[in-house]
Amino acid sequence: MRPLLPAVLLLAAACTADTRTSPGTAAVPEAERYGGTLVIGAGTDIGDIDPLTWNVQNALYMQESVLFTPLIAYDSALRAVPRLARSWEVNADTTLLTFHLRDDVWWQDGVRTSAHDVKFTYDLLRDPKTGYIYSGLWTFYGQAEVPDSFTFRIHLRPHAEFMDVWRTLAPVPEHVLRGVPPERLAGHPFGTRHPVGNGPFRFVSRRAGQEWVFEANPRWPKALGGRPYVDRLVYRAIPEPATLLTELETGGIDLYPGMSPQFAPRVRASARARLVDYPDLSYEHIIWNTRRWPFSGARVRRAMTRAIDREGLVRAVRAEYGRVARSTVSPELWMHDPAAGGGMGYDTAAARRLLAEAGFADRDGDGVLEAEDGRPLRFVLTVPHGNQERRDIAQIVQSDLRKLGVAMELREVEFNTMIARISDPRKRDFDAVVLGWKPEFHLDDSDLYACSRRDQPLTWSGYCDPEADRLMDSVQVVADRAAALPLWRRYQALIARDQPVTLLYFSNRLVGVSRRVQDVHLDARGDWVGIDRWWILPSAR
Repeated sequence: MRPLLPAVLLLAAACTADTRTSPGTAAVPEAERYGGTLVIGAGTDIGDIDPLTWNVQNALYMQESVLFTPLIAYDSALRAVPRLARSWEVNADTTLLTFHLRDDVWWQDGVRTSAHDVKFTYDLLRDPKTGYIYSGLWTFYGQAEVPDSFTFRIHLRPHAEFMDVWRTLAPVPEHVLRGVPPERLAGHPFGTRHPVGNGPFRFVSRRAGQEWVFEANPRWPKALGGRPYVDRLVYRAIPEPATLLTELETGGIDLYPGMSPQFAPRVRASARARLVDYPDLSYEHIIWNTRRWPFSGARVRRAMTRAIDREGLVRAVRAEYGRVARSTVSPELWMHDPAAGGGMGYDTAAARRLLAEAGFADRDGDGVLEAEDGRPLRFVLTVPHGNQERRDIAQIVQSDLRKLGVAMELREVEFNTMIARISDPRKRDFDAVVLGWKPEFHLDDSDLYACSRRDQPLTWSGYCDPEADRLMDSVQVVADRAAALPLWRRYQALIARDQPVTLLYFSNRLVGVSRRVQDVHLDARGDWVGIDRWWILPSAR
């Protein structure tokens, strides 16, 4: 097995948390840790849980930790560890990767998971008709082979961090989905109503828009931890943040991930819950639809960024739990350039000059700028309904832009509806949108910005620049970090110059956890890491 070189310099200080625990927890023997129902509360439902067609982060967490079994996982030091694969090896020139799979992982319907399932899934994710959300991560992988039922072999071109993608790929059952046209997988009952998984938990039921219910899988291999401690796992969709907080404080839910900083003091003071706080790779940003006027011009996009007081926004919206983002590359990653975006700070005079250079002026004295053809500088900024943090962002941006004569309308849309609108290549029905994004440890922005992917779901901004394409391609194949770093810096400078998005801030992830739940240790790998080993105090079930 070749050791994985982690992409992250720091997972140090992976989390800070209220470490008070209930008396006597260490003395609870393992046999008494089984039982109870664990409830996760979240602001949005998971509309599609299929590993091939998902589109929200919680679906990925569900695939990695609950319902499915990726080939590998990361431990807390970001080293690759076995999951569905017992072991793996790569040849000397890194062109052939071979996985040896476990033979004791079973689909929920009793069929054994095999290498045929892995190849079936791999072939589907490479089919453009499937619309797989991370298709760009597989650019350097080629033909796959199944020498026997528990060996999966794949040809690849040498490139950096080549193991990372296998952490996010959860195979699906060939015997269930065989014959379904790739273009019909999105919305198929397998992902929306009746998934068949092979992970530590098994699917029980779903009420659309309300909850998913799972139960412990008694056949989960002992080598991977064995049967989860909790009997049941419930995912509840609760759109109102204040209601989520109340549910945490009163015992209605056990986990409230992605909590707003305004609730942090109450959770820290709570006798019933504790706060976990860790630096994350995710960032908030405004995506400008460059296919539409007025954001087709880089001057206008640069003006928008310079008009927004991002330092003040972070203080107002995130308190101490975030830092201004000037690059898509997190400060936790080795290729981050601290100088990137240095010329895009808050400067209303510079913003006015840029808009004037783009031909905008208040031609009729109504306080709103107009283009030379008389069109007012007016647009709609869309935010997910019920997401107070993004609504607060939009209101601050609206106020900042109003000072320059930009008329911005705030519009709230149900989250899954919003994602469908901005992701449909035939429509892209939006002017601008506030959205969060969490990249993988092996960072590849090509799904977001590559010219060749402008008709794929994630190229929301429609940005296209040949030099950016060349750099995005180059950093993926230059394995030597010293040689790759100048390429990464140039790429970050290009994005800062063109501003297809306005990067707002990197967030610290805040998670409220019930004190009855033990052994919750979270970090940048996700909100549900190790959930099969969490347990509930016997006296609190």
